[in-house]
Amino acid sequence: MMQYKLKFFQYCWWIFFTVCRWPATAQDALQFQSLFNSDQNKEVACYRIPALSTAPNGDLIAAIDERVPSCGDLKWNRDINIVLRRSTDNGKTWLPIERIVDYPLGQSASDPSFIVDQETKAIFLFFNFMDLDTEKDVYYFRYIKSKDNGKTWSKPVDITEQISLPSHLKDFQFITSGRGIQTKAGTLLHTLVNVDKGVFVFGSNDHGKTWFVNKKLLQPADESKIVELTNGNWVVNSRVNKAGYRYIHTSSNQGKKWETYLDSALIDPGCNASILVYPTQKGKPTLLLFSNLASQKEREHLTISFSNDNGKTWTGKKTIYSGLAAYSSMTILQNGDIGIFFEKDNYTANVFTSFSIDSLQY
Repeated sequence: MMQYKLKFFQYCWWIFFTVCRWPATAQDALQFQSLFNSDQNKEVACYRIPALSTAPNGDLIAAIDERVPSCGDLKWNRDINIVLRRSTDNGKTWLPIERIVDYPLGQSASDPSFIVDQETKAIFLFFNFMDLDTEKDVYYFRYIKSKDNGKTWSKPVDITEQISLPSHLKDFQFITSGRGIQTKAGTLLHTLVNVDKGVFVFGSNDHGKTWFVNKKLLQPADESKIVELTNGNWVVNSRVNKAGYRYIHTSSNQGKKWETYLDSALIDPGCNASILVYPTQKGKPTLLLFSNLASQKEREHLTISFSNDNGKTWTGKKTIYSGLAAYSSMTILQNGDIGIFFEKDNYTANVFTSFSIDSLQY
């Protein structure tokens, strides 16, 4: 009799853990892959400032700063290179690290960001450049371009004079890391931060042959991301230090005029974030996805907020990582999932994870 009671007890526990148990949290279900970690290369002080994009053929490209002597930012660091890794299987596996921008000691490149031109199939990788030996504190803006889905890259092209106002040459300014966009009309758009003044939108109407800057200053604003909504409006979502919230700048006439408001639903400690539009699928509405740190004071609790009304309200949130985190960059994978590449655990790791759009339950 005792043997039958024991088997019945074991069977009940099996039923509980396999059928009736509480479901795992969203964070527990995510698998984090470390793509760049200074433990992998003892000669590198740290890797910082992630950027993630999907190439025209569906490959993933993850780029980041390789900060050699210290973790200091561009104007304090004489040796920063841009490195990347590629994935050909939606982020399941990744090819080895490649160094694609490497200047001589004393010249540094920092803050990678992408724009993919879906018409020409070219990938632009932007970065900020400084010669700390001859022009300390003077920022230059450059890009390299790939025509083969990130396998090879062109020599750097300098666009400083095209996108920066002459009177701002010696200002503390830089292209926001992460990503820009291409509008439905084919225009390439990105954001340029002037720390003391605000943010300018810059772009190209001829697939990168020439570049322009919109002289309408957006403020308050620091590192910012731009998207084009389904109604054609442009939206710039901005970091504002010490504000505790994100600021939103909207334009219904391609940047000729802007309206600005504080979004009290998006708390933020003052950190770079990521935003993208997920197109309509399976009869569901288009989603606006936003990743940032859902905390007003600490760099922690990386969260995806989502909206089905172009950001007027935020339908819900998904926790990616509840611990210490920082910059993040999102992209839509070839299989329709969302990939996110972010700084984790006080800048000691830079990890990739992905999740299905259906997991948002919108």
